[in-house]
Amino acid sequence: MEAIVAVFSDWGIGSEGTQQVVLKADRKHFRELTSGAAVLVGRRTLGDFPGGQPLKNRVNLVLTRQDIEIPGATVVHNEREACEAAAEYDRCLVIGGASVYRQMLPWVDTVHITEIDLQPASDSFFPNLEADPDWVRAETGPWQEEDGVRYRFCTYRRREKEDLT
Repeated sequence: MEAIVAVFSDWGIGSEGTQQVVLKADRKHFRELTSGAAVLVGRRTLGDFPGGQPLKNRVNLVLTRQDIEIPGATVVHNEREACEAAAEYDRCLVIGGASVYRQMLPWVDTVHITEIDLQPASDSFFPNLEADPDWVRAETGPWQEEDGVRYRFCTYRRREKEDLT
C-alpha cells in the first residue's frame, strides 16, 4: 500500500478539515499518481472533495466507523477491512485525512510527499518520516515554484528490516 500527501515544513497537512494552501502542480501530481488506482480516504476528508463525492477514475474505499452507504464507494470500518479491500487492487493509495494516515501507516511501504516550503498554522499533521528510522527518503525532486510558493516532490520508502541496523 502507498500513501500520498502534501506537507508543510512542520509536517502539517491542514487546518479545520482542509488544506490551507493548494497548488495546481500538486493536484496534477495527485491525479497522475492516483488515476486508475484504488484510494483509501476517511469520511470527513471525502466531504472536503468537490461535491463531497468519491473521486472519478478511481476505486474509492472510505474508512469510517459509521454504518452508512456512500454511492460510488466501498465503505470499510477498520484497518483489517481496509487492508482486505485494498488487496483486491494492483495499487491502493491512502489519501487522508490525518487519522486515516495514522491508522494505515503500518501497512504502507511507500509515501509520495509534496513538500511545501511554508508553515501555516495547522491542526492536522502527518508523521515526520525524516525523524522515523523506519523510513528513508528514496527520491527528491528539484525545488519548483508556483505563485511564489516553493515545493518539491519526494518519495519515502519503508526500510527493510535488515537495513535498520
